Amino acid sequence: MRYLPLTDVDRQQMLSVIGAKHIDDLFVDVPKHALLKDLVPLPRSQGEIEVHRHMQRLAEKNTPAGRTAFFLGAGAYRHHVPASVDHLIQRSEFLTAYTPYQPEIAQGTLQALYEFQSQVAQLLDMEVANASMYDGSTACAEAAMMAARVTKRKKIIFSGGVHPHYTDTARTACEALGLEVVALPAAIDDEAAVTKHLDADVAGVIVQSPNVFGTITDLTKIGEAARGAGALMIATFTEAVAFGAIEPAGSYGADIVCGEGQSIGNALNFGGPYVGLFAVKEKYVRQMPGRVAGETLDADGKRGFVLTLSTREQHIRREKATSNICTNSGLCQLAWTIHMTLLGEKGLRQLATLNHEKAIALADALDKISGVEILTKRYFNEIALLLKKPAQGVVDALAEKGVIAGVAMSRLNPHAKMDNVLITCATEMNTDEDIAAYAKALKEVLA
Repeated sequence: MRYLPLTDVDRQQMLSVIGAKHIDDLFVDVPKHALLKDLVPLPRSQGEIEVHRHMQRLAEKNTPAGRTAFFLGAGAYRHHVPASVDHLIQRSEFLTAYTPYQPEIAQGTLQALYEFQSQVAQLLDMEVANASMYDGSTACAEAAMMAARVTKRKKIIFSGGVHPHYTDTARTACEALGLEVVALPAAIDDEAAVTKHLDADVAGVIVQSPNVFGTITDLTKIGEAARGAGALMIATFTEAVAFGAIEPAGSYGADIVCGEGQSIGNALNFGGPYVGLFAVKEKYVRQMPGRVAGETLDADGKRGFVLTLSTREQHIRREKATSNICTNSGLCQLAWTIHMTLLGEKGLRQLATLNHEKAIALADALDKISGVEILTKRYFNEIALLLKKPAQGVVDALAEKGVIAGVAMSRLNPHAKMDNVLITCATEMNTDEDIAAYAKALKEVLA
C-alpha cells in the first residue's frame, strides 16, 4: 500500500511558498523532448518472486570480473580483498554505527576514523588527512575549490594526464562557484605543461601521478613553480596501491593530495560506492573539507577520541562551511583501514611489487604484437597502447573472445583525438594464462 501523507492542500501551500502554480513548474528547465509523456512502461504491481526472476535475468547479462581475463583499470581496479575484510565490516557495531552525529559516545567509530586518517597521511606522506570523502573524482573537485579558498584566486589548471572524469566532475562543481577551469589537451607524459599556464589568477594546478595513461612523474619542479607563482599544487591519483612502490605526492611537496582509495579493501562494485582520500599540509587544515577525528584524554586521563574538526554546513554557519559533503563513505573507509592493517607496510610493498611485475609481463607480451606500440614508458601497473585500429572496436572484439582488454581513451575523453589509444591494466589478480590469452586474442583481432 502506498503511503501519501500530503494532501492536495499541503502541496498547494508548498508550491505557493516557492512561487509555483503547478508541480510541472519545477521542471521547466528540462527540455520538453526529454520529459516523459506517460508512465514508465513497467507493471503496476508484481510479486516478489516475479521481480526476483526478472532482476536475475538482468544480472546474468553482466560478465563478472572473475569469470574472464580482466584488464580494466582507469580508475577502478580488481584487487584481492581478503574475506576477513567483509566479515569485519558486517559486524553490527560497524555496519550500523556509520556517521557519529553524537561523536563522543561513538568511540569505536571515531577510533576507526582516526586510524584511517593516520594511515592515509602516512601512505601519501602528508601532514593531515580527513575522515574520507565520497570518491576520488569528488575529492579532486573539493581540492580545486579549496585551492580557490586558500589563494583567493579563480582559475584552476588541469594537466592533460588527469583522469577525464575527475576533470569533468571538478568543472561541474567549480563553474557553479564562478571558478574558471582550464583543462589542457590529453597528454601521455607532460604533467609539467601546467607550469606554462601559471599566472596571477591561478589558484592551483592539478596533476596526476601515475596519470590516466599510467605515466609516473617527478612532481617536484611543478610544485616549486606553482608555489613560486602563489598557487597550490594538487596531486591526484586513481591507484592507491602504487604508493607501495613509488614515492607519494607528499614527498614531492604537494600542498593537497587527493584520489581514489577503492584499490584497498573495496571491490569493483559496478563503479561504487568508493572512498575518496584527501590530505593536506597542516597549515591548510582549516580550509580542508570534511571532518577530522582526533585523539585526546578524557576526564579520567584515559585515551579517547573526539571529532576535532567538522566544517560541514550541518555543524556550522553555512557561510563558514568548507564543504557540503554529507557523508564520509564510512563503511568503505573502514574496509580500507582493515585491509591496510592486514597488509602492513611489508604487505603493501609486496602487493605493489607483484602488480608491477604483472604489468611488465603484460607489456612485454603485447609489445611483440604487430600493430601495437607501448606509449607509457614509466608505469606502475597501467599502460597506454597505440593500436593500428580504433581502440573501442578492438575492445568489443576482444570481449567476444573472453578478454576484457581495458578502456578506450575515446570512451573516457571523446574529444582527445586518441581513438586508437587503449588503456590497459594488470594487477595481482591476472595470471600468466590471462596475459597469454590477451596477447593471442589481440594478435588475432589486429591481424
